[in-house]
Parts: sequence; structure tokens; C-alpha cells
Amino acid sequence: MKPMRALARKMSFAGACAALVTASLAVPATAHAETTKDGLAWRLTPTGTDARFRGLAAVSRNTAWLAGSGGTVLRTTDAGRTWQDVAPPDTAGLEFRDIEAFDARRAVVLAIGEGDASRLYSTSNGGHTWTLGFKNDDPKAFYDCVTFFDSRHGLAMSDPVDGKFRVISTSNAGRTWRVLPSKGMPAALEGEIAFAASGQCLVSHGSRDVWLATGGASTSRVFHSRDRGRTWTVADTPLPSSASQGVFSVAFRDSRHGLAVGGDYRPGEPSPKAAATTNDGGRTWHPADHPPAEYRSGATPLAPRLPISLAVGPTGSDVTFNGGSTWTQFDGGSFDTVDCAPGACWAAGEKGRAARLTTF
Repeated sequence: MKPMRALARKMSFAGACAALVTASLAVPATAHAETTKDGLAWRLTPTGTDARFRGLAAVSRNTAWLAGSGGTVLRTTDAGRTWQDVAPPDTAGLEFRDIEAFDARRAVVLAIGEGDASRLYSTSNGGHTWTLGFKNDDPKAFYDCVTFFDSRHGLAMSDPVDGKFRVISTSNAGRTWRVLPSKGMPAALEGEIAFAASGQCLVSHGSRDVWLATGGASTSRVFHSRDRGRTWTVADTPLPSSASQGVFSVAFRDSRHGLAVGGDYRPGEPSPKAAATTNDGGRTWHPADHPPAEYRSGATPLAPRLPISLAVGPTGSDVTFNGGSTWTQFDGGSFDTVDCAPGACWAAGEKGRAARLTTF
């Protein structure tokens, strides 16, 4: 098996970090692996469904959860060899776009849509039963993403209502939610929204920091809260913005160092300059020197504190070894979302596609 450190040296990254990556992700490539180069591959794990998965929660080397179209929620506890249908009952008409999981038993899943199509369900027994913790009753709200600081405290966000993004909060693992006051939220721009494309338009790091990514308006922006969503600041990013463009995903390896990816989600449309980095917690954003060549909907750090991250989209997957400044494509398959846990990285997307990252 080709060690990851050789690839990292090729990309001018420290050998010590590469050795850690090798130890975390070293899985033999198989006949199910996608076309690869530079030692990285996605190993497909058939799900038995044609749902489109935009929600993904990586828990461990063996456990991951998927959420997708047609009310689909799947779970694996054997590294993707088998997937179990664990969806809440009577939800076939819902579009699940985000899921947060804490282990093989506990998870919270978000359904998007106008009015009461936006919902949050939680389970504490591996999906055998679910609790409907939130059903939107405001026709002006449309919820996009959910994130958790720990296994009890989390936030979910809606596109602007009365001129401001709406945030709801839970302190009991998603069993109940309350709307946070909007006083500390800056005003939204005309046409500004979040994109429910990968479950990564709202992300958190540590016990209090959370970021909200936007597009759709004249400028793409990233909002930041240091107090679990009570007060926010906002910064412009260099990513192009329009009705179909903006920041689709943000990823932070610590409270200061993060990256943003996005572009134009319309098939065949160019997406130049659709990546940026920050080293001050999101107060300022700088264009990537060599961004991904096309639209990317999802991104994730490979491991805490390491400047290695992955980005995915319908036309391929990319890796960065320097915090998001330069990206290299390593796969041409279609994925919408990506997430890493200790020992494994997972990706998922259209036509039931789910995969684990391998090195060789």
C-alpha cells in the first residue's frame, strides 16, 4: 500500500502530519474504488437506493449516517458493507438535507422546505423510533442546515424572515427547539439565502463558535457567532454571488483557520474563484491561489488542526494540503457532501452514492 506521506511530500506538506493521515485512513483499495490518482480514492459502498444524499454524518471508522430525498435516512455500523433504512415513519414526502450524529444510536435529521416541510427529528436508539422536535409553522421560513456544539446543544437556521436569517436552538439533543432573538443578527441583503446543498451552510467548532454561509445576493458572505448564535458579525467573501452562486460550504479546523467553497450550481456553468480561506475566524477572507476548477458543494477538514481538507461536487473531488490555498482534483465522480471522523472520511451524493476514502 502506497503510504500517504509520499503524497504529502509531493504536495510539500510536513511528513509528520502525513504519517498521521496514513494511520487514520489507510484502507486497501478495492474493485469498487473510483478512478484515482496521487494515492487517494473513494471506495463506493452500495446503499441499495437511488436517493440523493446531501446529508452526511461521519461518526467513526465503522459508523456513518446518510439523509436524502424521499425521506431517506440510512445508517451503517460496519464501514459501509451494509446500510440499514432507519428513516422516521411517514416521511417519504420530505427532503432530508442535513443530519448530525453523535454515535451509532443518537442523531438529529433536518427536512427542508417551505412552511411545515421544514422539520427536525431526533433518535436515541439508532433510528428505531424518532421524536419530531420541530415543525416550522411560519410560511416565510425555510430551514437549510443544522449543527451541534456537543451532543445536547445545537442550532438550525432558516433563510431570512423579516429581513434577517432566523436561528433556532436546542439544549436537549433536538427534542425541543426555540427561536433565538433576532436582535443580534445583521440584516440580510436583498435576495440573500443559504444553500441547502451539503448540510454545511451552518457549521460549528468547539463549544461556542458557529458560522453561516450565504449566496444569492450581490455579495457572498459568512456570518460568525462566538456565543452560540445570540450575536453575529458578518464578512464579505471573494466568491462570486448571484441567484445560483455563493458560498455553499464552510469548514473550520479550529476557531481561526477555515475555508469556503462554492460556485454556480447550474450544470455546465463556470465557477471561477469559488474558494477562499480565513485565518482570523472569518473576519476576513482571501481568494484561494488555485481553487477547485468547478463548483463544489461540500468541504470538510480531514482531521483537527491539520491543514488538509477535502471538497466535493457533482464533477469531482479535490484535496488541499495547505489550508485551502491550493487544491488538486483526485476523483471525477459525483458527490454532494463529505465528512470526516477519526479513522474515516465519507462522501455521498446522487443516485444513492456513498463512499469511504482510501489511500494506496
